[in-house]
Amino acid sequence: MFPRLSFDHAWVLALGLVAKGTLVFAGPCDIYSSGGTPCVAAHSTTRALYSSFTGALYQIKRGSDGATTTISPLSAGGVANAAAQDTFCANTTCLITIIYDQSGRGNHLTQAPPGGFSGPDTNGYDNLASAIGAPVTLNGQKAYGVFISPGTGYRNNAVSGTATGDAAEGMYAVLDGTHYNDACCFDYGNAETSSTDTGNGHMEAIYFGDNTVWGTGAGSGPWVMADLENGLFSGLSPGNNAADPSVSYRFLSTIVKGESNQWAIRGGNAASGSLSTYYSGARPSASGYNPMSKEGAIILGIGGDNSHGAQGTFYEGVMTSGYPSDATENSVQANIVAAKYAAASLTSGPALSVGSSISLRATTSGYTTRYIAHTGSTVNTQVVTSSSSTTLKQQASWTVRTGLGNSACYSFESVDTPGSYIRHNNFGLLLNANDGTKQFHEDATFCPQSGLSGQGNSIRSWSYPTRYFRHYNNILYVASNGGVDTFDATASFNADVTWVVSTGFA
Repeated sequence: MFPRLSFDHAWVLALGLVAKGTLVFAGPCDIYSSGGTPCVAAHSTTRALYSSFTGALYQIKRGSDGATTTISPLSAGGVANAAAQDTFCANTTCLITIIYDQSGRGNHLTQAPPGGFSGPDTNGYDNLASAIGAPVTLNGQKAYGVFISPGTGYRNNAVSGTATGDAAEGMYAVLDGTHYNDACCFDYGNAETSSTDTGNGHMEAIYFGDNTVWGTGAGSGPWVMADLENGLFSGLSPGNNAADPSVSYRFLSTIVKGESNQWAIRGGNAASGSLSTYYSGARPSASGYNPMSKEGAIILGIGGDNSHGAQGTFYEGVMTSGYPSDATENSVQANIVAAKYAAASLTSGPALSVGSSISLRATTSGYTTRYIAHTGSTVNTQVVTSSSSTTLKQQASWTVRTGLGNSACYSFESVDTPGSYIRHNNFGLLLNANDGTKQFHEDATFCPQSGLSGQGNSIRSWSYPTRYFRHYNNILYVASNGGVDTFDATASFNADVTWVVSTGFA
């Protein structure tokens, strides 16, 4: 699996532990342990983080019957068994319900409860992530990351062994450096046990995004910073640190660590090369951050008070006891690079051809003469036949374009209103003119997959991969399978989100 290497000290730590003359491939937590700063939490949906780990990586729940199953590595220390997930989730939707802690301390991440900010769930909980939103390969083997849309989050407030007060700790996370926004706060790390803001210095978490309310780095972002509560810090003060670069690696290694009156931010390309140090020095000079008052809860995708407006993608991460050395982290980085993260296809099913004109026919019984069309800005279904008016045929025809927000997926431009695209807004589908913004581009990007009902295509939102094109009372929405809105009803969901693609009427 790995190339032949000259095993200097760093690579021995990064790739293997020599025992009785045998090279045993190590995981990141083996490396941290060898460095004297063992993992107290280890989370990944893509691979085992210990060489001997064979337990469950994560749990998924399917929409068809509510059944759950766990996904484990293919072998000890190996990549997740994505094929088991694909089989379990065939012809239905699946959500990630638990991300298990591999450290043995039971610090599992589950659906984040309501806090200072209530979640979008009817009970105030955050949403759960789609199990298929972030496909990747590791050394050629398929796996899935955790795609966090706004409103999605995971948490554990009843933890064991994580740092509290001013105690030393380290953490790293591998993220998608192209998936971010400026909302608060896409974090992984140490937070309040009450899910509320309890004051300065009560958090210590990795942050990634381009929020400019508190700290910033060089350029326009996104940046790796630290969420220390009531501030995103790039360095000594809440202001600008020109040594903290804008980074957008497809796979991004991020590190935050802290001890008494000392902390650091590091980062690098998770697919190649070494780490850089963006800040290392004294704690922020503002009141409340020296000494720190960390509480030890663990969060993913949200802020300490459950602020849940951010987006991002998480593949793996750990928290340690003690302040890791740069040398240990460098060896962890070498291990991550050796895992060979690579992007995988976001689409499946009948292929679409960029530049072609298509029409999309409903497959629900009783609605099979209806096609996706528009009336003004409203996207709806209408009965269209060969004898329909030229105007209606044009309204029911769409030009396939490369995805405005992600080139691995597609956008759909109106044939009769060039420059206007189908986009989602408040989970309704609209036809709007492209305003050139990042938000519009992401809202107008969709990823077709094999139809959930067994024919044609189902078309999911790239930015909200739990949500699919669905007709409900002949109006189009991006709907989830069993969400809080009426158009999320589970009845006839698979049929309502499945479309037969044909050559466009116009």
